Amino acid sequence: MVEFAPLSLPWKRRLQTLTVLQWVFSFLALAQICIAVFIGLLFTRFWLVSVLYAAWWYLDWDTPQQGGRRIQALRRCVVWKYMKDYFPISLVKTAELDPSRNYVAGFHPHGVLAAGAFLNLCTESTSFPEIFPGIRPYLMMLTVWFRAPFFRDYIMSGGLVTSDKESAAHILSRKEGGNLLGVIVGGAQEALNARPGAYKLLLRNRKGFVRLALMHGADLVPIFSFGENDLYDQVENSPGSWLRSIQNRLQKIMGISLPLFHGRGIFQYNFGLLPYRRPITTVVGKPIRVQKIPNPSLEEVDKLHQHYIKELCDLFEAHKLKYNVPADRHLEFC
Repeated sequence: MVEFAPLSLPWKRRLQTLTVLQWVFSFLALAQICIAVFIGLLFTRFWLVSVLYAAWWYLDWDTPQQGGRRIQALRRCVVWKYMKDYFPISLVKTAELDPSRNYVAGFHPHGVLAAGAFLNLCTESTSFPEIFPGIRPYLMMLTVWFRAPFFRDYIMSGGLVTSDKESAAHILSRKEGGNLLGVIVGGAQEALNARPGAYKLLLRNRKGFVRLALMHGADLVPIFSFGENDLYDQVENSPGSWLRSIQNRLQKIMGISLPLFHGRGIFQYNFGLLPYRRPITTVVGKPIRVQKIPNPSLEEVDKLHQHYIKELCDLFEAHKLKYNVPADRHLEFC
């Protein structure tokens, strides 16, 4: 039986749904539409728009690797406030972050669409600047998305940068400090594990972010977003199944994962691509002090990696009961 949304919903809730709809659309289809528009304009009387943009694009090619080009007005846009209230999403601080230091923040879990990471680090809807004064957040995103014309400018406006060593080095080598580089450690592959009640993280062999922290002397910050995996249901794709095998193969070829997810619709609550209205609480843990080692050994990386995992587990255990995680549930690593 389909459960429809009541007609008497207040306008505020309708606006919240509309803002989330545009975000899901942006995530799933905007890049492809931008590419089509760019190519399509070349065959119209507006061909000069694409030609001029192509010239600009050539000159601006390296910007995503050099800290991007954030636009504060867009980060503060009221649209993101409505989106934040849809779930709602809140940001919790457990320790101070020294503005004279740089940070590598591991964000867990990825979820299906990484809503918590986006709203907390790429917008100011959850009051990040007030909670962590003097800290400038960035979030890494797959480099392929910065190859889409027009779309690249849109995502850079929020503080998104490419997920490569050059991009990280540009941010973490700033001597004035106050930079936080967010890394969704599990990446696209972890999205295939995202479903309500799941706490399995791709972290056991993910050590690149730890090596970056050591090379630049940036402190490590564990972040766990409670409720991130509860936003969507996903078609059963347990490891070893034919569906997971296909998804893993496509992920290796394309660089992005294709989880078969579903949530609610615009006018009904049973099916659709909108996320469920379920709360997300993003808890920022205490920083792990890291001494700079330009060429860290495998042993040094492994030691810090194990320390990070312990701090992440402690953060999860200390807060899980507050956010409706059963006492017998613990983080799993793969």
